[in-house]
Amino acid sequence: MPIDAPAGLDREELRRLLADTIDADVADVQDDTDFVESLGVDSLMALEVVVVLERTYGIKFAETEMSAVRTLASAYEVVGAKLAERS
Repeated sequence: MPIDAPAGLDREELRRLLADTIDADVADVQDDTDFVESLGVDSLMALEVVVVLERTYGIKFAETEMSAVRTLASAYEVVGAKLAERS
């Protein structure tokens, strides 16, 4: 069940940020599109995605959480939960 994201998190803005970071078309970044399997994101690019999310939203990922960010939906849920923790 998806969480209710804090006001500071916009799904479409996150979609554009992820698309820019992985150098993909925004239309290719759907909720359940796996970045690794469908868009060819390698481990270095996946790390860059995490770094961009951390810098953009002022959050920190534990090493074990990094692999959870493989789709827009998972990124939205993880970032949303981290933003909610700060509130």
